Amino acid sequence: EDEKYIIFKNEIFSTDDPNSIITRKHEVEIEFSCRYEKKNNISLQFTARRHITTITEKGFGTLTYSFGLFKTVNYLTEIDVTAYPAEYELGEMIYMQIESQSTINNTELFVESCVATPYNDANYQKSYTIIQNGCVLDETVEFYTSHQPMVRFGLQAFQFIGMHDQVFISCSVILCEANNPNTRCSQGCINSTVAPPSHHVHRREAPIQTSSHLVSQGPLRLKRSVEPEVSSTVLNLNLVFIAGCLLAAVGMVCGVLIYRTRRSDIKYQPLKSDDI
Repeated sequence: EDEKYIIFKNEIFSTDDPNSIITRKHEVEIEFSCRYEKKNNISLQFTARRHITTITEKGFGTLTYSFGLFKTVNYLTEIDVTAYPAEYELGEMIYMQIESQSTINNTELFVESCVATPYNDANYQKSYTIIQNGCVLDETVEFYTSHQPMVRFGLQAFQFIGMHDQVFISCSVILCEANNPNTRCSQGCINSTVAPPSHHVHRREAPIQTSSHLVSQGPLRLKRSVEPEVSSTVLNLNLVFIAGCLLAAVGMVCGVLIYRTRRSDIKYQPLKSDDI
């Protein structure tokens, strides 16, 4: 925006799969903008999201879940939440870690489901399912831990098709007693068409698992690629070349027409007999 106008920018883009809501490929994009006169100042402020969730549950006491993003598969350096939104290239691996802390020892954490949304709302109508009922639906997902109080996994970065430049990831997790075959954690992937077996816990027995808890992280944002800019430059040069060729062709046609018009204006007269 400037002192007099508010400028809105938009993009027209193409996609190879109109039924998909995400993409990991750079598509053709055409940018355009509109400007409107303004009367008031408009500002936008970004607030970093807190990635620690504390819950109290009967039988487990106080539970703390942390959802972090890491720079490499070694999980040595966590991305500082104050540096959000975290930026990624299309197809770059996103390394995530969900960790649980409780007063109970010998536990394991299970990721039952994960969804990605363009806004900080796990129930938003436009969502992309990454994990469902413990089953991995995104082919790029990789797990780096198992049967631990901490889950490390990753997937390739993507973007939502449309005017969405951010991605939020929300996961439903369950904390279970480790090495207990009767817990949801031990069941792993369950087909949605098959009902999971019920767990009968007597009143005097200690609980073997918690209920599902939702943890989320974001926003993740796609880095602006240099390729579209280069393509745009090449496209502009091509347009200039084509326009030059068209102008040259038009000039040649006009020259021929003028030449023919001038020739048609020349009148031939018979010579007198004395001139022969």
